[in-house]
Amino acid sequence: MVGKLARWLRLLGFDVSYYSKIEDDQLIELAEKENRLILTRDHELIRKARKLDSLQGRFLLIESERWEEQVEQVLDHFKLRGKIKPNTRCLECNAKLKILPKDRAKNLVPPFVYEQASTFALCPVCGRVFWKGTHFRDMENRLRRFTTPSP
Repeated sequence: MVGKLARWLRLLGFDVSYYSKIEDDQLIELAEKENRLILTRDHELIRKARKLDSLQGRFLLIESERWEEQVEQVLDHFKLRGKIKPNTRCLECNAKLKILPKDRAKNLVPPFVYEQASTFALCPVCGRVFWKGTHFRDMENRLRRFTTPSP
């Protein structure tokens, strides 16, 4: 229900675990064990979380179905706008990205990408390589919405 939210929070630099299929009790146990927040659209999960002292203030019922509004809600509710660090986490596995010198990227990306891009980042866990491609300007414009203070 909040997969796109998880991806955009990672894009903004936040440490986000996401499970598309997990039982409520397992999710609550993981949140307690890893000291995580629970973001969900599931009213029953919120009801269960409210019963636990260990999760007080560490869960949020996501109101909107639109990912942009979901991101806004999370950033505002937990006052996270000042902690945004875009493009610092792997969108797939959540690991912190490492700067990859251009000469080391040569055999890891297509030749056209190597010639056009000036900076690269590598996920040390899953091995994905990231660069500022043609989609980057559009993503930067979308990110600007979240990095400017809300009124």
